[in-house]
Amino acid sequence: MTEFSTDIYTEPHPIDVNTLNNLGPLAPMAGIWKGERGLDIKPKADGARKQAYVERIELYPIDPVTNGPQLFYGLRYLIIVNKPDNVKTYHEQVGYWLWEPKTRTVIQTLGIPRGQIAMASAVVEPDAKEFELVARLESDTYGIRSNPFLEYGFKTTEYRIKVTINDDGTWGYEEDTVMLLRGEEEFHHRDRNILHRVADPVPNPLASGVPA
Repeated sequence: MTEFSTDIYTEPHPIDVNTLNNLGPLAPMAGIWKGERGLDIKPKADGARKQAYVERIELYPIDPVTNGPQLFYGLRYLIIVNKPDNVKTYHEQVGYWLWEPKTRTVIQTLGIPRGQIAMASAVVEPDAKEFELVARLESDTYGIRSNPFLEYGFKTTEYRIKVTINDDGTWGYEEDTVMLLRGEEEFHHRDRNILHRVADPVPNPLASGVPA
């Protein structure tokens, strides 16, 4: 169990305001990306079905965030996924990637417009090129929450995302979302893609001198 100080109010000082210099293993992910080799394996009434997809991921550095003595640097993200040659949004997701240097913790928060949120975490070395985050339904902290229908029909019990930073400047992910279909049959909903940078990251508002 993590031990915290009784002083829960005093913020760290000084704080480097340049988020891009303090993202640890998340630094290579900052910027705007496209992926054209996505593969989704999803549940259907007749069994698992494969679906190709393309996506755009925007990862913008945010100003440093404190919870009293706790300090985070992070990226605010937006994901838009489409089926090839189809303008209708196939999947949308928003959230934050956060890095806590003191504890070497990476956190991903996510929200999707199906009435579901989750928060996954892992302890990661600052220069790691590969790391995997986990969220579990039973967790009191890094967990999963869904609307009543999803709890009934597609109960999510675990979410994992494995990120790999490649030497050629790309990065990729593999996701495994474990579901109980109608509360009985276990299904592994999997997604994977490789992302190519289409725009460099910009400084966070405080570092660029622009008011937040």
